[in-house]
Amino acid sequence: METTLKAATDALRSGDARSARENFGRAIAAGRSDAATLMGMAIACRATGDHESVLSATDRLLKADPRNVRALILRGDALSARNESRSASSFYLAALRTAASAGQPPADLAPELDRVRRACEQLAADYSNYLLDRMRQRGFDPQHSSSRFSQSLDIVLGKKKIYLQEPKYYYFPGLPQLQFYDDHAAFPWIPALEQATAAIREELLQVLNEPGAFTPYVTGDANRAVKTQAGMLDNPDWSAFYLWKNGEPVEANVARFPATLRVLENVPFSVVPNRSPSILFSLLRPGAHIPPHNGMVNTRLICHLPLIVPGRCTFRVGNDVRQWSEGKVWLFDDTIEHEAWNETGQTRVILLFDIWRPELSAEEKALVVSLFEAIDSHAGRKPEWSI
Repeated sequence: METTLKAATDALRSGDARSARENFGRAIAAGRSDAATLMGMAIACRATGDHESVLSATDRLLKADPRNVRALILRGDALSARNESRSASSFYLAALRTAASAGQPPADLAPELDRVRRACEQLAADYSNYLLDRMRQRGFDPQHSSSRFSQSLDIVLGKKKIYLQEPKYYYFPGLPQLQFYDDHAAFPWIPALEQATAAIREELLQVLNEPGAFTPYVTGDANRAVKTQAGMLDNPDWSAFYLWKNGEPVEANVARFPATLRVLENVPFSVVPNRSPSILFSLLRPGAHIPPHNGMVNTRLICHLPLIVPGRCTFRVGNDVRQWSEGKVWLFDDTIEHEAWNETGQTRVILLFDIWRPELSAEEKALVVSLFEAIDSHAGRKPEWSI
């Protein structure tokens, strides 16, 4: 047995794959089934194009050790050779994930992992092109067909992840998992708000450059543990000027924005004592990045009215990435992970506020308010809160 295995190993090292396969085969037939023997057999069979034997050997290897990276790659190669691309991709991806979790790979394995990574990219591209071609034949147009279906297709193809509501404080079950609310039929006040963009901007410009008018959006509290939020704590790169804050007007500021407050009179603000609404101008300085984060409660939506957008200012909610456009309102669910960038050399400013979600009934809104009032009553003080 040992002589047969030595002959098999020597043949494999010298490049004589056929002789190696024959000798490994004799050893396996004689009852040898350790990992080294099965691995040698699989490698020799791959070199001779005996894909069925590769599958047989790797099947035994992976039953004993499902995280064997080399066996996963060999099995993927055999399946790819049989034109079973989707199955091959599953084993290649498993090999890459396993190798990544194990840290630095052995030097001889690194080139194989690079090859497998490129193969995955090509298989994914081929699969994507195939599906898109078939869907176009059936009338699908990425630019004009259902945006929800387009998003589902991107998820199927691995181009986008699934993001769901993950509120930091309170979750109301059964609400739609919508990242952006693009259908504005339920928000008849939006056109008037957009038409007032210039008037609101004019009032904003009166305070924009006043020293100290805008203060960091994320601030510390001496009575609370520090939350750094990836460097945004007390960072003026992301700053705010409040008209209302946590359900109460900031009287000195409200008086300076009559046109802004007038156009907001018909907005269905999320009114919860000590918590909302908040109405503010949100400022993002040149080069700033707001890191990924989630909002407090999913019973509200956040509204943005862009007022000063110098160019490449990007916003991501879940898997949907968009550019702000001056005077164009959008509504989104801030309990879905989101982040923002200002990739320009100028400041970006938007008007921001929160409203009730339209799916909530009057009874449900009243019950949510009562719940928060009870929570605050028990605590005996105002809550730590943020927009």
